[in-house]
Amino acid sequence: MRRKILLPTDFSKNAWHAIKYALELYKKDNCDFYILNVFSATRNVINLTNIEPGSELFEMAKARSKDGLKKIIDLIKMEGYNNPKHHFEAISVFNNPLEAIKNMVEKKDIEMIVMGTKGAANKTKVAYGSTSIYVMEKVRNCPVIVVPANAKQNLPKEIVFLTSYKTHYKRRELNTMVYIAKKCDAKTAILHISKDSKLDDNQIENKQMLEEIFEEISYEFHELTHHSIESALDIFVESRDSDMIAFINKKHWLFGSVLTQPLVKEIGFNSIVPILVMHDLRN
Repeated sequence: MRRKILLPTDFSKNAWHAIKYALELYKKDNCDFYILNVFSATRNVINLTNIEPGSELFEMAKARSKDGLKKIIDLIKMEGYNNPKHHFEAISVFNNPLEAIKNMVEKKDIEMIVMGTKGAANKTKVAYGSTSIYVMEKVRNCPVIVVPANAKQNLPKEIVFLTSYKTHYKRRELNTMVYIAKKCDAKTAILHISKDSKLDDNQIENKQMLEEIFEEISYEFHELTHHSIESALDIFVESRDSDMIAFINKKHWLFGSVLTQPLVKEIGFNSIVPILVMHDLRN
């Protein structure tokens, strides 16, 4: 089976860093990589709207996009990533990034998106660009790995799975993380952070379900009592030198509204750890 991986790029160093991470993560897999650039004809032009295909500005932007994609394909070969298991297709699209990514997921039956994000100057600054946030929040039929600009290129040896135990899990929701844990021989630290460490009956039942789902991988349960999820997670990951953070984006739990709940931005604000976002398949 060939895996289908989408690699959005804006030709930045951050995007290239994410592409290299994906090539390393899937180096033993037969993969079709779709390298997507979403171009706009408004570059260096103020208040320009309704650019028509065929116009000079449109064709110039399209040419820049195609030239940038060709350079990435060439760079993959030059830097020794010419893996015979990997096939690359460069795609240039005139659209807004979110819609283009959604369309690609549907059209190509994408199973994973790997994309970069800008780093932060310090712990008080936000690490995630708006495109990354919207993809994590809005593209709900495909998991995404967001790779911070300063993330290590090594494969994960410990994945921190953040959970509230407040909703029950389905095995297929966690298939992606289980697969990555198996292929990388990674341990999973199941982390529950709350003000009160005591679990109710429903949470206990959901915790037991996780034991069943994770029976084929190595895992441990961890409890932290803390008022701030993002601060506790940051401390936990740093203290253990973990390599990846994972969670299921259940509506109104972790993200809530992107505009009113900046937790996702905070989780990786100074992170060198890629973040795997899966989705609640009931939504």
